[in-house]
Amino acid sequence: MPEGDTIFRAARSLGRWLEGRTITAARSQRLKVPAERLVGQTVEKVEARAKHLLIRFSGGDVLHTHMRMTGSWHVYPAGERWRKPAWQARVVLEAGDHVAVCFDAPVVELLAEGEEHRHPSIAGLGPDVLVDPFDMGEVLRRARRQPPERAAGEVLLDQRVVSGIGNIYRCESLFAARLHPETPVAALDDDALVALVEQASALMRANLARAPNAGAGRTFAPPGGPAGPWVYGRTERPCYRCRTPIRTARLGDPPRDVWWCPTCQLSRK
Repeated sequence: MPEGDTIFRAARSLGRWLEGRTITAARSQRLKVPAERLVGQTVEKVEARAKHLLIRFSGGDVLHTHMRMTGSWHVYPAGERWRKPAWQARVVLEAGDHVAVCFDAPVVELLAEGEEHRHPSIAGLGPDVLVDPFDMGEVLRRARRQPPERAAGEVLLDQRVVSGIGNIYRCESLFAARLHPETPVAALDDDALVALVEQASALMRANLARAPNAGAGRTFAPPGGPAGPWVYGRTERPCYRCRTPIRTARLGDPPRDVWWCPTCQLSRK
């Protein structure tokens, strides 16, 4: 599943090409989405809402897509060859001399005006770490409503508590905070919980500021350190800080892999 910074960047790119333009043709493939009703409407705004991408139209409709592990949006000049096969296209929006194509997204919905606020996956989202002003007080309120024994590593990934954080940033933020993923949320005071969320936000914003094609991807290292993840995906490889082999396990419901350093992240009260 893509991280919030990936969706934020996709929304920014789509908005650059679509906002203010009128849809001249629209179609959906392999989906029961009445895309044709978008023809003649103007794209008012493209926005990221955590890991959801929303395209708002002048008639009140909202095109909602969720990429999960397979989806992506591309924009092409009209007539240019697509980089993916046409059979993978889920929705195609033409706006004059540009074509926006959503490939392989498992979730594509056209919401009528007002439906967004009742949508089960959108309405309950916690504050988005990439959207200002960020309501940290609301994050704390939602976190404190969790069972006290629930692991901080689970809470950080719960989009109903704080949205936009994915597994990479979950693991890297816990490492930076020197917290074991299974540390109970009740063991963290408000200052520690705020620092953990702020750490995730800082890492995401730093990568968001980088050019999409710069280097070999995201970076998490402090100045002078190795680029790339310090723990995520590095099972049994030595920690850059202490040389202890990185551990991995399954955490949460549904369970997902989590990585940590058993020396640097001892705290598991």
